[in-house]
Amino acid sequence: MNLQKLSRLDLNLLVSLQALLEEKSVTRAAHRLFITQPAMSRVLQRLRHQLDDPLFTRTGNELVPTPKARDLQMRLPRLLENILEMVSEGEFDPAAYVGEITIAVPEFVAISLVSELTKVVTQYAPGVILSISSETDSVERELADGVLDFAIDIEKGITEDISARNLAIFTPSIWMREGHPLAKKSRVTLDEILEFPFVQYYLLISKRVSARTDARFDKVLRDLGRKRKKALVTNQLLTAMETVCDTDCLMVAAKYGLTMERGMDRIVRKRYPAELPHEGTISLVLLQHKRTSGSPIHRWLADKIVGLMQAWDKDLAADSARL
Repeated sequence: MNLQKLSRLDLNLLVSLQALLEEKSVTRAAHRLFITQPAMSRVLQRLRHQLDDPLFTRTGNELVPTPKARDLQMRLPRLLENILEMVSEGEFDPAAYVGEITIAVPEFVAISLVSELTKVVTQYAPGVILSISSETDSVERELADGVLDFAIDIEKGITEDISARNLAIFTPSIWMREGHPLAKKSRVTLDEILEFPFVQYYLLISKRVSARTDARFDKVLRDLGRKRKKALVTNQLLTAMETVCDTDCLMVAAKYGLTMERGMDRIVRKRYPAELPHEGTISLVLLQHKRTSGSPIHRWLADKIVGLMQAWDKDLAADSARL
């Protein structure tokens, strides 16, 4: 760490920069920090010299951030928040936090988790805004870049900069509509289910889906020298469910806990065929970059997510036993 270079940086300049980025006006930023407009103009000049960038251009009465300023706008709030937490006394109070937390969540998890998480946040941390998405180009890159605070994803190899906390394990079952030719059978065989087309619901967080991408189920079948016919590949859960309900298509999925009840009355679930190994079991993890590991609000929210998901996991285990 270059302490000599850091010693030349006045941290008050960063506070002023944050005010300028939020207000996009020298006058409003000065008013917010209780200084005069000429004083704020001098601060802006110092910032431009210190950071070797114009930082803003003027369009009408508004300051427009340069690319470097936009980059700082993404990283600066957390830096200032960490400094504030470091010098503040007493225990962290989530009710005092104001800010946005971004989470990438697969739809099959979000449809049950997010409403429960929102209840907790609105009660105990009303200043937090949850931004939820099920699409991303790269979970690891967006966690590293600060675009995402958390991601819930299927367990897989990750970099050493990202931590993973276990959330839940899903046991697969075969979904079909009421009235399906196999619906009244107590157990289904591999030969029987492979006579019907499948909906492949895309569990991974991704912007794109492709029929060329094999699920774990496909890999297990390939090891047995078998293959299924895919009629639809989608990452839209309700689309997948409606297709199963309206056709003879089957889908490999799990029973969802908490509030995932919409459409379930039209779906029949069967145990995984006995000929298949239980390789379809899905482990979900909560991913978080190490840069937020020391943040109290991130620790608090991570604990809430884990608590909700572990309660869900118990419901899943009980429900699987009844299948």
